[in-house]
Amino acid sequence: MKILFEPYQIRDMLVRNRFIRSATTSAYADNEGKINDTIIKNYEDLSKGEVGLIIKGHLYIMDKGKAHKGMAGISHDKHIPMLKRLTDSVHKHNGHIVAQLNHAGVVYQNDRAGPSNYKEDDWTAREMKEDEIEVVIEGFGDAAERAMQAGFDGVQIHGAHGYLISQFLSRIVNKRKDKWGGNLKNRIRLLNEVYDEIRGRIGNKPVLIKLNCDDFSPTGFLVDDSIKVAKYIAKKGIDLIEVSGGGRGGRPELRSRAKHPDYLELDFAGHAVKIREVSKPTPMALVSGFKKLETMKRVVEEDLVDMVSLSRPFIREPDLVKKLKNGQEEATCIRCDACRANFGVSMMRCLLE
Repeated sequence: MKILFEPYQIRDMLVRNRFIRSATTSAYADNEGKINDTIIKNYEDLSKGEVGLIIKGHLYIMDKGKAHKGMAGISHDKHIPMLKRLTDSVHKHNGHIVAQLNHAGVVYQNDRAGPSNYKEDDWTAREMKEDEIEVVIEGFGDAAERAMQAGFDGVQIHGAHGYLISQFLSRIVNKRKDKWGGNLKNRIRLLNEVYDEIRGRIGNKPVLIKLNCDDFSPTGFLVDDSIKVAKYIAKKGIDLIEVSGGGRGGRPELRSRAKHPDYLELDFAGHAVKIREVSKPTPMALVSGFKKLETMKRVVEEDLVDMVSLSRPFIREPDLVKKLKNGQEEATCIRCDACRANFGVSMMRCLLE
């Protein structure tokens, strides 16, 4: 098991082990997007628990990019002081933390704007004008600069889960006829320009991406698309690809197509193998399904991924890494999702005693 607990280098950042706390929003910020002491203590507990790399739950880069009530922001300088307290609390215990930057796109309820006109359930979204897209790109750069001012060790671009960047990548959401839509070369343009903007602002600091392996829709963004995007962004210089899945138009019955027979515990391992083939030597992490320490060890030793990313297990056990290091064989989280019961009202916590 030793390899899991050895340091790992990501650009200029040497993290203390191979464990990532995947971005997990608390949905407990105030109406202005400012975080609070309860959230800060949670992140401090994760660092005390020896998580190698913590990814802050998604931060909206501009007010029109807020995904839900209680989401924390990095859209204004007023957000920096509390975020600085958060990063200080992590660094105090020798952890590293990056800021996940996000724009909700069609999910922003006050003005549903995305790649193109789009309808889902009982709501519709409008097409962004080209100058609005340019404002978004600049907004990602501004947010990245604020992340550095707040003491984050790097940033992660949220390119998954049906938010704006993954909306542009999706055939079913992005129906544009201009340079921002159509073939994959055009649909990747927003991600490309966001990456360039961020890299130009923060230099040699790590820039990561959370990328869908599949949105599990019939035609929107499939694994073959993800393979091409991963290959492209790896060549651009991204510092770590965190493989996830799920987006607009997703169907639960299609999720099984990402499975791997040798890693049945993991939701996206089958697709991850294919992405790994084209993105090496760029570091890669995988999220969703990890429970047993033996599985975590296998995926690293067999070179499926470089780092193991977990979310819900750390809600129940913020000290899970330390426990695994000291002999515990698996996470005790049963993935019941009861932790989401008071989403937006109180800090997410495990409700099983």
